[in-house]
This record gives sequence, C-alpha cells and structure tokens, in this order.
Amino acid sequence: MAVTMRDVAKHAGVSPKTVSNVLSGFPHIRETTRQRVLASVEELGYQLNLSARNFRSGRTGIIGLAVPELSLPYFAELADAVISAAEEHGLTVMIEQTGAKRERELTVLSSERGQLVDGLLFSPLALGPADADRLRTTTPLVLLGERIFRGPVDHVAIDNVAGTRAAVEHLIAAGRRRIAVLGTHPGEQAGTAAIRYGAYLEAMEAAGVRPVKKLAMKAGPWHRSTGAEAMEQLLASGNRFDAVIGLNDTLALGAIRVLTRHGVRIPDDVAVAGFDDIDEARYSTPTLTTVDPSRTEIARMAVELLVQRMGGDQAEWREITAPYALRIRESTAGIA
Repeated sequence: MAVTMRDVAKHAGVSPKTVSNVLSGFPHIRETTRQRVLASVEELGYQLNLSARNFRSGRTGIIGLAVPELSLPYFAELADAVISAAEEHGLTVMIEQTGAKRERELTVLSSERGQLVDGLLFSPLALGPADADRLRTTTPLVLLGERIFRGPVDHVAIDNVAGTRAAVEHLIAAGRRRIAVLGTHPGEQAGTAAIRYGAYLEAMEAAGVRPVKKLAMKAGPWHRSTGAEAMEQLLASGNRFDAVIGLNDTLALGAIRVLTRHGVRIPDDVAVAGFDDIDEARYSTPTLTTVDPSRTEIARMAVELLVQRMGGDQAEWREITAPYALRIRESTAGIA
C-alpha cells in the first residue's frame, strides 16, 4: 500500500498541512520541523504526486532563471548556485539565455512565458531604468546583477563600485601607477562596463593618480579571446603600463595568456586583477587576484525573496547589495 501524506505527518509528529507546506517549499517553517518532515519522507519512501499537487495549487514547482550567456563562466556558476538554492525549497529551475538582446529579454517578461513558471530570476543587460514599467509582470520577479532600476521589483545587486575600487586601490597601494583597464564600452551609460570603469576612475583620482586614457582598452563581449585581443593591442601600442585590471575575470585571463607569451613577468613586471572570482581564477597560472561578488549569497538571497513573493508577500520592493571580498592571489601577491 502506498505511503500517504497522512502517514508522513503521523511519523513526523506534525499535521498533514505542515508536511504539504514543507514539500511545497513554504518559507515560514522552522528548520527543525522541515528536517524532521524530510527525514520521515525519506524513511517511509513517500512519493509526492507532483501533477496532482500542481493541478490543485495552480503551481508548477518550477522557477525561471534568465541570463545573458551561459558560456560566460560567471553566469554558468551563478546558475549552479541558483539550482542549489532552489533545491532547498523543493523547486526546479528552468534556464533561458537571452544573448543580452533586448527583444529576447522582453520576451522573457511576457505573460505567455510567465505561465510556464511560478516565479522568475532575471539578469537583464539590454534593458535599463527607462524600462522599469515593463517589469510589472503578473509573475513574481526578482532581478539579479548590475542594472539599477530602483523598483518596481526586488533586486539583488553586485557591489560593482566598491568591489572595483578595492581592486584598483590594492594595485595603487603596491606602487602601481600606470594601470590599464580592459573591457570598456565607450558610449555606454548604465551598463556593467560603465559602472566598473567609472569606479576605476574614481579610485585613481581619489589616490591622486592620473588615469591615462590610452590605457583604457575596449572589449566586448567579455570573453577570454577579447581580453587577449585587447592586450595584444595594448602591447603593440607601446604605451607603458605596470598593472592591468580586467572588468571581468575572463578578460583578465585572456590578458594573462598574452602577457605570458610575450615574456612579461606577472606580477613583477605587470600585476593583473579581475572581477567575478570564477572557479578558473583559482587554477590559472598564475592564480588570479579578483573581486568575489558573493555569487552563492546572491543566489540564496534571490531565491528566498522570490519564494516569499510566490507565497503572496506584498511588501514594498527591496534592493539588496551583496557583500564583496577581494581575493588576493599570485597575479598580484608579493608586490605590496
């Protein structure tokens, strides 16, 4: 005879409603109760009838995650962290790539797409503050990343300004003055490149170091190949530099490859720093100094906010900035 939800409730010493809430990912459950129920589910071998539950509740048990590009390690690792966080709430994640294209980002917000999921985590690149009204969807929504909309939905943001400044200040404290920057997007007003490059300029000026415009190298999209190309152009220009900051890690890793091939010693001749703390940064040669934006914490906070909204939370929208940390490794270690 099949094990029922009432059997699980009796075994765990709770009500059937509590078992249902635990298995539905309801956030307001004591952790001790949640663990007791899950232990009973496992011991008794209870199988949840997802189709029946979803039909009754009107929910799918699925949340969406829309990111620009999974070939970029940051977004691939963010997706992994989101999946882990969602599993803690009994949720499955459906991932969609937008290619950072405006029409595809708008499609993600359409009501038709919203019917496929109970909520959406969304990292837009092509949309900006002027598109804020388009975020008023019937599907619960939490934004991720750099775009600053100031509402009308919850947003878990990266501390781009403080993180970038910390990396630049680290290089300046080590005596580096001609600091090149890879990954600028000339003309961009509100994107990640504009924010991080602006923070680089602020840190340089605050330290009394004059930024050299010729050391700002454009690159986009931010891949290893474009970082390598930008570094080749910088070396060919003959402009002197003693440090490089990539506006993300893949740019910095591409630059390291080129510098090494040209016989430039890292960090003795040129120190290198990045941003994102992707897994590869720990295993490159040399290992890469970088800004850790707390990717796992971003995923955890975003999923928890989304679950609350899915549960009917009507509170005012919230904007949370995740803490960052500067991870000093071999590409700058010992230069101070």
